[in-house]
Amino acid sequence: MNYKKIAEEILVAIGGKENVSAAAHCATRLRMVLNEDEDIDKAKLEEMDVVKGTFSTGGQFQIILGSGTVNEVYKELAKLTGLSEMSTKEVSKAGSKKLNPIQQFVKMLSDIFVPIIPAIVAGGLLMGINNLLTAKDFFIAGKSLIEAYPNIADLAGLINTFANAAFVFLPILIGFSATQRFGGNPYLGAALGMLMVHPDLLNGYVYADAVAKGEVPIWKILNFEIEKVGYQGSVLPVLVSSFVLAKIETFLRRRVPSFLDNLVTPLLSIFITGILTFTLIGPITRGAGNLLTDGLVWLYDTTGFIGGILFGLVYAPIVITGMHHSFIAIETQLLADIAKTGGSFIFPIAAMSNVGQGAATLAVLALTKDAKVKGVASAAGISALLGITEPAMFGVNLKLKYPFIGAIVGSAVGSGFVTLFKVQAIAMGAAGLPGIISIKPGTITFYIIGMAISFAAAFLVTIILGKRDAKKQVSAK
Repeated sequence: MNYKKIAEEILVAIGGKENVSAAAHCATRLRMVLNEDEDIDKAKLEEMDVVKGTFSTGGQFQIILGSGTVNEVYKELAKLTGLSEMSTKEVSKAGSKKLNPIQQFVKMLSDIFVPIIPAIVAGGLLMGINNLLTAKDFFIAGKSLIEAYPNIADLAGLINTFANAAFVFLPILIGFSATQRFGGNPYLGAALGMLMVHPDLLNGYVYADAVAKGEVPIWKILNFEIEKVGYQGSVLPVLVSSFVLAKIETFLRRRVPSFLDNLVTPLLSIFITGILTFTLIGPITRGAGNLLTDGLVWLYDTTGFIGGILFGLVYAPIVITGMHHSFIAIETQLLADIAKTGGSFIFPIAAMSNVGQGAATLAVLALTKDAKVKGVASAAGISALLGITEPAMFGVNLKLKYPFIGAIVGSAVGSGFVTLFKVQAIAMGAAGLPGIISIKPGTITFYIIGMAISFAAAFLVTIILGKRDAKKQVSAK
């Protein structure tokens, strides 16, 4: 490939080098912050064989080029624009300035939770493996695997311990990531998280029982009583506390003399934030978090399959806006409170949406005679079935429009089905075919049937709409 020529053509199509304020690349995409999005000539970009798709998200304009190619094109683009090499994080920060307040809030949640997803996914999938070992009737009628083979009981116990760690100590992960995002020292954030799950505190999971029995331990300080309760598996309390910690630390660093800074600032930051956490922030946000969780569970139980259909219908459009990143925080809380919630109902619906997108893309593969579209659709369709929908959604379905309609119809039907049969995830993972291991035992069969329904409906509707679209084009000629 002539990478310099490709970079020049892309630069012309996005409005010239004067329109580029920041640029970086990830594994497959050019990620740019443009001064004027109106100057983009998308038609010219789509005519280029090397371009697999384009989309805008988070204040960035992204061009899908593929692994390997994107690295070389970026090098040439950097030379042409005169921009120094930037990280995706720097470009993301630059792009956030173009977002409205709601988008900035969603991006903030994404910045905090995306880095800790691997730890949560690892713990969640281990939890899924443990459930496969301990679930009755899954492999053997009337028995679980550990009942049939007692010699593996300790293996299940070991896996369960590994699985719970990320959720029991969740405030440490969130404290580190959130404090860093808010501009504070991430290690102070981790220390705050450790404070909130210290073993001397009453375990947060038994707090409700302790309240009912009147056995909540307290600190008595100068006639003030402070509940001595931990925040295991909590999300909202540590988020707010991390924000306060970062602001207190920043405030102190500007005012404490440099020779005392390393001693005084960390001490006061942790002490003040800790006091505020256990007296005000924790109790208030614990209540707010419980209300949010109870509200979501009520919504799920009340709206039933109708709610599932509606959620499945709008899930992909929400992905287009990028607001689906806010679901990560909600899912984390649902999984942390699994004893009360039963798991996450969002994951199965996300999976139905992803499978629908993949099915619609594969339907395009069956319909089209365009070699370029076939090349993109084949890989993108499989990728979507495995839980990664960006190439399918932005590279094929939205460009042609009718496959996107087929995809959301399939998503709606499949989501209605899995909601009707109360399919929930007990772990985070790849929302698609590999997601089977993340589903609560006893509902895995319904999850598989739901994916089949979503695939069949999306594929069929896309074929019908595609043939109708082709007839319209013929008659127009």
